[in-house]
Amino acid sequence: MSRIEVSEVSSGRERNAFIKFPWRIYKNDSAWVPPLIIERKAFLDRDRHPFYKHGDAALFLARRNGEIVGRIMASDDPNYNSLHQTNVGCFGLFESIDDVDVATALFDAAANWVRGRGRSELMGPIDYSTNYVCGLLIDGFEHPPAVLTAYNPPYYPRLCEQCGFVKEKDWYAWWFSEVERPIKRLRKIVNARAAKHGIKIRPIDPKNLATESQRIRTVFNQAWQNNWGFVPFTEAEAEYMAKEMRFLIVRRATLIAESDGLPIGFVITVPDIHIALRRMNGRLTWFGLPVGLLKLIYYRFRLRIARMVALGVIEPYRRAGVAEALVLRQFEAGFNTGECSMTLEDNFMVNRFIEAVGAKRYKTFRIYRRPLADARPAV
Repeated sequence: MSRIEVSEVSSGRERNAFIKFPWRIYKNDSAWVPPLIIERKAFLDRDRHPFYKHGDAALFLARRNGEIVGRIMASDDPNYNSLHQTNVGCFGLFESIDDVDVATALFDAAANWVRGRGRSELMGPIDYSTNYVCGLLIDGFEHPPAVLTAYNPPYYPRLCEQCGFVKEKDWYAWWFSEVERPIKRLRKIVNARAAKHGIKIRPIDPKNLATESQRIRTVFNQAWQNNWGFVPFTEAEAEYMAKEMRFLIVRRATLIAESDGLPIGFVITVPDIHIALRRMNGRLTWFGLPVGLLKLIYYRFRLRIARMVALGVIEPYRRAGVAEALVLRQFEAGFNTGECSMTLEDNFMVNRFIEAVGAKRYKTFRIYRRPLADARPAV
């Protein structure tokens, strides 16, 4: 059997190979959506991404006979471990051919890296933290991924389990399309509750995105603090995320709820530009011309299929009709077909609410965990 070699990415050329490797895995997969190469480079840039202000990460490539056959990222987030009193490192950006030996070599490389930082468990897939793309798709493979969500071949869960990983937590994705009846129900709730509490809902101000992102961050860090896997957004991360998503933001579907001028809730719904990205094959330009960018702009203003990225309301206002008012407004804005994701499997209140507004669960993503005692030295 030929030897598998795993090495840490140490040059720009290797980083480019790391980014482009998925094209081999998904070359015959019609559901896969190629990422923008320019965005992937920015995400992995240690000088630009705010995660590296408090955490660390490393990239690894697996080769057999000199040919790249897999990749993985290992990361360490002290903020997460401090908050949860845990001792875990994470793996993410996992891609591999259907070969358990390759997967084993990749996971062991990630395990050894996080163990070298004193961690005793490996968890993932998580790209840096749960505030970014995370989870392994375990069902719903027939559906293409929505924007800012994970996608992988059906054999990845098997590889993880053969390498000793067990389920830690599942996340759900929901599809909504028939909203006429839910809209009527939502209006009744909003009229009965939200009006009594003097709640005001306004669209985000795109000209003041830095300030708006910090207001959303304030709500997020309060509303999600009791959820599994929560790690607070830092100021730098909120600012970075706002800049990265500024092209996706549609004013009428990104809303902030306020009481006495203070933010108490928000919803972020974005057009699912994957419909355009699928046609661009990772590039914004062809022969120096911004053909891909023009396609992206064209589709952005015409898409009515959306993804509800986040909906949050702080505890004192969760029975005041705020969530209902936010969802109603984005439905009325025309974004009433698409995906709502991701929700924790045991967040029963949120899942019941989503079902009540007519959505159907159609995908499941899984986070895996493995103790590091069984990690073998990297080869």
